[in-house]
Parts: sequence; structure tokens; C-alpha cells
Amino acid sequence: MKADILQRAAQEARGLAIDAIFDKASGHIGLPLGCAEIGAVLYGELLRVNPSQPRWLNRDRFVLSGGHGSMFLYAWLHMSGFDVSIDDLRAFRTKGSHTPGHPEFCCCPGVECTTGPLGQGIANAVGFAISAKHAAACYNTTEFTIFDQMVYCLAGDGCIQEGISREAAAIAGTLELDNLVLIYDANGITLDAPIERTQVDDVSACFSAQGWDVVSVDGHNLQAIEEALRVARLEKNGRPKLIIAHTTIARGVPGFEGTTKGHGEGGAKLWEQAHANWGLSTDKRYYVSPEVRAYMAELKAQREKAYEEWNKCYQAWRKTYPNLAKQLDAGMDLAVKGLTPEEAQKTLPESLGNDVQATRSSGSTVQNIFAARCPALLSASADLFSSNKNYLKEAGDFSAKNYAGRNFWFGIREHAMAAICNGIAYDGLFRVSAGTFCVFVDYMRAAIRVAALAHLPVTYVLTHDSVAVGEDGPTHQPVETVSGLRVIPNLDVVRPADAEETAGAWMCAMERKDGPTALIFTRQNVPSLTQAAPELGVQQRREGTLRGGYVALPESSPLELIIIATGSEVILALEAAKTLGSGVRVVSMPSLWRFNRQSPEYQEDILPSSCKRRLVVEAGKSDLWYRYVGSPEAIIGIDNFGFSAPGSQVLHDLGMNVSNIVERARALFAKPI
Repeated sequence: MKADILQRAAQEARGLAIDAIFDKASGHIGLPLGCAEIGAVLYGELLRVNPSQPRWLNRDRFVLSGGHGSMFLYAWLHMSGFDVSIDDLRAFRTKGSHTPGHPEFCCCPGVECTTGPLGQGIANAVGFAISAKHAAACYNTTEFTIFDQMVYCLAGDGCIQEGISREAAAIAGTLELDNLVLIYDANGITLDAPIERTQVDDVSACFSAQGWDVVSVDGHNLQAIEEALRVARLEKNGRPKLIIAHTTIARGVPGFEGTTKGHGEGGAKLWEQAHANWGLSTDKRYYVSPEVRAYMAELKAQREKAYEEWNKCYQAWRKTYPNLAKQLDAGMDLAVKGLTPEEAQKTLPESLGNDVQATRSSGSTVQNIFAARCPALLSASADLFSSNKNYLKEAGDFSAKNYAGRNFWFGIREHAMAAICNGIAYDGLFRVSAGTFCVFVDYMRAAIRVAALAHLPVTYVLTHDSVAVGEDGPTHQPVETVSGLRVIPNLDVVRPADAEETAGAWMCAMERKDGPTALIFTRQNVPSLTQAAPELGVQQRREGTLRGGYVALPESSPLELIIIATGSEVILALEAAKTLGSGVRVVSMPSLWRFNRQSPEYQEDILPSSCKRRLVVEAGKSDLWYRYVGSPEAIIGIDNFGFSAPGSQVLHDLGMNVSNIVERARALFAKPI
């Protein structure tokens, strides 16, 4: 009887999907129709969720990596009792709806993360699994199991082909994440062609070699799917599980099923024939039978009862272990809300001193100060802890032998690292940062973009920030990289000039709750700004960084010229101002994103419109600075690749020196306004 009702639910889920896609003449029928039986077993039986409490801590997580098949997810969320109505399904892909074309985080109850870029969902699922393991290690006790959730991910051929999936799988296998189940919708079809045109590798052998257990099933056989998923849940042997489910894309749509045409919306016009093939009425659309609704309602009641049992355990744990409960609450607050500027300031010492040091080193100092205060702060690296200096001291290494560790060693896998950190951030229990060389952030860019649009407060520690890298040459010298990050909406890019601005930069990251922050640090030593501007105070630099820009050196006579600089070039601007005279103001602008969001009054106070003579100095692309100056000759930048030589020579030869700033400034004085 149960199998009959689940099969009926699968057919009706197909009907909901094709109806919505037909109505909008937009969407993807392939996955929703091909994976309906998988959805029936998950949402109609095995998932431990509570639709009435969609974000409860110990729920199972489900990630739809193939986000183009979003109607699969929306249909099953509706049928299983989440707050997703028939009207929401009818509003599929329309402006302002809870059911956009690809699932978006915090848009629809039951959607765990934003998916669409293929393969990233697999890495997100690894992040969820890591978060679950870490939470269990930190908070479970002998008497109380608070965290023991499973993470399920449904992915297709496109996700499997993207390189990020193999990166993420390797990490999952190394970390022995046996709370992770990846269901591979193996329909043998990609958008353009059958799979054999682009793939000859044995997916089963590849994942097995990376430490996974692998089983193949008929993806339309409810019993086989259920058995495979039950075994995957119960077998805790230190190996994540891959279930290869052989399915037919666009199942039930004549002329489209099993073909490349079945991927998109084209077959939706045959909804009447498809309805008939599935045993559904052609007179009823968006239809769920009373029998399926009754079954799902009973299941929802059972799930709510299971949640209440867990909640009794949870409340008893909170009473028995109040310090752990307080730590968990603080961690969730940090993950979701961040620190207030006042909390961040109280955490830091009054001063970091005036030593000459690289901002990557002062960044390490500040990060470890925050980590000591905040146990929920985690740090990851793409094999560069020793270079990025972002290792958390005395915090342990996360591994299969120590899931309580807070340092994550992801190897040379930047793309997977960034998307895994997104998964940790989606989970909302911990706050995570990730480090690599600045120039290699392009490997992470796709995942950073998703973090920005999903409003995830992930922090990126990006060192070796300019051509000052030197001898390693142009392959390692970022020129366009920082500007490339600045154009990503909702990404705060902070390039501090000295230790106190670095403290302010980390304050920026720790206070963010609605998006990611990229911290751009130097490899080379830089002096304190007080070397050239003795009156420049600690709080002025920290608070100025929080506001994105501030006056580092005020003019002492009528204002004639403003020099705007950022990062390691600020000290050069300050030194040049000594030669240029008392009518020169120096503005340090570590974050264009933050400065541009200040009030017009504040911006006018820092960059008065009455002063037309302005000069920008940054060791990078000049394009984004035109909004602050009037002409190309008012920008000292680097618009070509560097060369291999000592960093100081590269900087000098490319114009990043005091004498060039003075010369260019005097040229502006000679130019009539």
C-alpha cells in the first residue's frame, strides 16, 4: 500500500512540475520528471524534517545541486507540507515569487541553499556535512545526541562533470564524511548530447578511489531507492555514499524522454499526453489527490512528533549543560548576525603597536584575537596556512580523527573550498573564513559570486596582494584581481594599509551579516601610517576603515589637492604629501564598497566637491577609480602585467614610488581647472 501511494505521489509531483513549466513556457522538465521516485522516497518517507519548523537544528539537509530542476524541489516541498502553496507553484519563475527559476536561499521554506551553477551544490552539501560533524563533536554529550543529521544531495551529469565535484568528493572522502549521501541522477544526457560524447570515465570507480561507498540502482524502482538510502543512513563506516540512480530524463513525455530535448521546457507542451501516461487526469492541473494529501498529512504529523521528542532532549541538554548551550547560541548569533562594531572593538587591544609588518601578519594577530573570543569562528586554507597566516592557534585541525578542530585543510582546491565554506555558512551554526593567494581567488570566483547573491557572511583572506610579490613574476602578481572582486555586487573588498587598518578590516568582516568580505593583505612588510602621519590615531584608522575611507592626513592650509590611496600605497601618498606642501590632503580608502554607502554628507566631508584636483594611487587596475577623479592622468595605477624581479623594483619601475606621485601631482597643479 505504501509503495502504491508513493508511486502515485511521484506521478502527481511530475504533474505539478510540468504544469508550472508549461504555464510559464520556461523551466526544465528533465530532472523533475526523471527523479520523481527519488523525491517520493525522500520527501514521502525517509527525510527527517519538520515542515512546520523548516530550520530546526537537527533536520536532515537536502541540496538540489542541479538547481535548474527546481520544480522537483518546489513540488515536493508543497506536497510534504512545507509553506509552499499551489499559488506559489503557479507563480513559478515570476517576479517576487517564492519559486524562482533556480532555488534561492531564504526565498522558499525548505530550500537550504542557492543552487544553479553546476557542481557547487555538491560542494555545498560537503559543507553541510562538515558543519554537522563539527557541531556533533562540539555539542553532543554522552547522555544527549543533539546533532546527528544526514545530508542528501541530488546531482546530475552536469554537476558530476564540473571539476568542483571531484574536488569536493576528494575532500569528503579524506574527511570520512559518512553523514553525506550523494544521489547521482545518471540519465546519460547533457544539454547538447548524450553523455558518451563528453565522458568515458567510470564515475563509480572515481568516487570509490576517493574513499566513497558506491551503489547503483534503478532510479524508478521505489524499493531499490529506499533500500539504498536506508543503508546509506545506517552504515557509519567512515565513507560518504554515492547512489548512482539510473533514470530516464523527461520520463513520460513522448518524443522527449531519454533525449537531449528532454532537458528544457520544450516537452511541457505535451502535458496532456504526459498526464495520460502517468495516469493523471487531463482535466485537472496542479492536482494532488486526497489520498496523497492524507498520506502526507499523516507523515507530517509523525515528523512533528519526532521533532517534539528531539526538542525534549534538546531542552534537557540545555538545562544540563548551560555553558554548551550558551556557546551554541553565541555561535549561531555570530554566524547569522555577526559582532556589533562595539563588540568587535572591545575584543581588540587598544593598539597593535607601530611595528613594521606585513598586513598578512597583523591580520593573523587580529584573526586569532577574534578566534579566542569566538569559538564558532573557523578558518580554511587551500594549502597556504603558512603563507596566508590565517591558521587559528591552539584551535586544532578538523579531520576524521578530530571533528572538533577549527582549521580546515582543503588542499589545492580553491573552488571546492569556497563552495564548501558557503555550505557551512548556509547551515548557520559557524562563521568561516578561507584563505589563498590573491591572484588565485579567480578559482573561487563562481562560489564567491553565489555567496554575495545569497548574502552569506563568509570571509576571504587573500594575501600577496600586488606586483610587490616580486620574483614569482606576473603569474603570481595580481594586477586586475582586486578590481575584479570589487565589481561583484554585495562583496565588500577591504585593502588595509597598516596593522590598525587591518584591525578595522577584520572588524568589517566580523560585523557583516548580509554578505561576504574579501580581506586583501600584503606579503611585504609595510610601516605603520604613523611613521608619516604621527597624529593619526588608532581609532581613526579603525573607524575610518569601517566607513570605507577617511582623512589620513588633513591639509593645514587651503585645500589644493586630494591624494586618494589604498593598501600599501597609502604610506607612499603620505610621504609624497610632505614634499607637495600643506595644501594636500591624503585620503585612505580601504573599501570602496563601504565608502560608497556612506551618507552624501560624509562623502562630501572626505572628498569635497570643491576640490577638483585629485590623484589616485593604487598598485592595480585604474578603471574603477574614475568616479573619484576626472581624467586618466589623475590615476597612478598598473594596467599591464608585471615582471619577475624583487618586489621593490617592480613597484618602483611601475610607478609606485614617492617621486612619481610628486611628479604627477605637480603636473595636476600645472593643469588649469
